[in-house]
Amino acid sequence: VYLETYGCQMNVSDTEIVWAILQKNGYARTKELGEADVVLLVTCSVREKAEQAIWNRLQHLKALKARRPQARAALRVGILGCMAERLKEEILHREKLVDVVAGPDAYRDLPRLLAVAESGQQAANVLLSLDETYADILPVQTSASGTTAFVSIMRGCDNMCSYCIVPFTRGRERSRPIASILQEVRMLSDQGVKEVTLLGQNVNSFRDLSEVQFQSVAAPGLSRGFSTVYKAKVGGLRFSHLLDQVSRIDPEMRIRFTSPHPKDFPDEVLQLIQERHNICKQLHLPAQSGSTRVLEAMRRGYTREAYLELVHHVRDSIPGVSLSSDFIAGFCGETEEDHLQTVSLLREVRYNVGFLFAYSMRQKTRAHHRLQDDVPADVKKRRLEQLIATFREEAARANAALVGQAQLVLVEGPSKRSASELCGRNDGNIKVIFPDAELEDAAEPGAPGRAQPGDYVMVKVTSASSQTLRGAPLYRTTLSRAAASH
Repeated sequence: VYLETYGCQMNVSDTEIVWAILQKNGYARTKELGEADVVLLVTCSVREKAEQAIWNRLQHLKALKARRPQARAALRVGILGCMAERLKEEILHREKLVDVVAGPDAYRDLPRLLAVAESGQQAANVLLSLDETYADILPVQTSASGTTAFVSIMRGCDNMCSYCIVPFTRGRERSRPIASILQEVRMLSDQGVKEVTLLGQNVNSFRDLSEVQFQSVAAPGLSRGFSTVYKAKVGGLRFSHLLDQVSRIDPEMRIRFTSPHPKDFPDEVLQLIQERHNICKQLHLPAQSGSTRVLEAMRRGYTREAYLELVHHVRDSIPGVSLSSDFIAGFCGETEEDHLQTVSLLREVRYNVGFLFAYSMRQKTRAHHRLQDDVPADVKKRRLEQLIATFREEAARANAALVGQAQLVLVEGPSKRSASELCGRNDGNIKVIFPDAELEDAAEPGAPGRAQPGDYVMVKVTSASSQTLRGAPLYRTTLSRAAASH
C-alpha cells in the first residue's frame, strides 16, 4: 500500500490510523509509487484548491493504472477522508478512476472494501458515526524526526460555522476516552518523543463520557461574551482534566493542542498552561474576521469586542504567551470597511503565527444555502494579500522583540537550507535556526557534544524575521532544568 496525505494535521493522524489497521491485516507499506498494489489518498475538502489537487492526482494515477503490465494485479486506487464523504457519488462515477471510497469514520472497514475491490467492483462506505473515535487503535507513528507526534483526542465538530464543511465531512463531535489517550502518550514518551500535540477539530470542547461517575458533571461556562448555536452539554471529563493528566506523564515532554475554539477557554485551562512548565505558552485563537458583522454572518458566536477581551485576558493570565490565528478574506457580504476591521485586528493583537486564506464557498454549508458569495475573486485576492502583508509586518515586530533573549529550542533536525545548521522550535512554536556546534551540557560541564534531534538547547536570539528566529547556541539542557532556572 502507498499512502498519500493532503490537508490538515487531522489527516496526518488519520493516515497513521489507516496504516495501523492495514498493517494488522497483512499489508506492507511502500514509499515507491511504482511498487504499490493499492494507492490510498487521505483527502481534504476544506478549500477548493485542496480538492483540485486530488482530481489532478487521480488523472496521474489513471495513466499509471493504464501502463501497468498485464502480469501484475490491477492497481487499486482509494479516496479516503473528507473529500470521500463530500463527493462520494461524483468520485465513484467520474471516469471510474477510483475503486474504494471511505469516509473518516469508515477506516476499520478498509480491509473489506479492498477485498471487494480485488474482485473488480467499486466499494464505498461513507457512513458517519456518532461514536467512532478509533480509541482502541494505536496509530503507527510515521513522522521522520520522531521527536514530535500528534495525538487525536476527538473527532468531528458541532459548531456549524456558516462557512465550514467540517461538520458535514467529519460528523458530530465525539471524544476519545481519556484512558486511551493517556496510554498513547505514555507509549510515545517511552519511544523518546519530546513533543505531543493534542489534536481535534475543536479540542477544548473535549468531553469524555466513558466513565459513568462523570456523566452528570455540570458544563463549564463559556468565555465571557461568547455564545454557541447549541445548548451546553452536561457531563463528562473536560479538556482541563485531560490537559492536567497528559502534562503529568513526562516532565520532559512538551504539550501543545490544536485547534481550539475561542469560546471554550475556562480559567482553569489558562491557569494550567501558566502553571505547568511542559504545557507550551502558545495558543491558537482562530478569529476568522475582525468585523462583528461578518462574525455574525459566519455564526462564530462572538463579537470583535468579546474576542479582544479574551485576548487581553489570555495575555494577563499567561505572561509571554505566543498567539496564532486563522483568517478568511472575502467572506460573503464582506465590505471594504469589514476588511479594514480585520486589518486593524491583526495590528492590534500582533500574532506570532497566522493562517490566512481567501474564502471559497463549499456546498452543504449554511453559507451555500443562505448567503451570496458576492466578493469578486480579484477583490478577495487583493484583501488576502493585504492581510498577509499586515500579519507579516506585525509578526516581524513581535519576533524582533525576542532578539537578545535566550529561548529554549527543541531540536528537530538539520535546517533545510544548510547541513551546518540545526532547526527546531521554541515554546511559542516559532522556528529557530542556529549553527550546529559543539555544546556544553548544563548538567555536565566539560563534556561538550553536538545537539541531536530531541535535545533541548538554549539559544540566544540574534536576528528575527516574520517567520523565523536565528541565534547562537549556548548549551544543552532539559525542559525541567530550564523551567527551574527561569
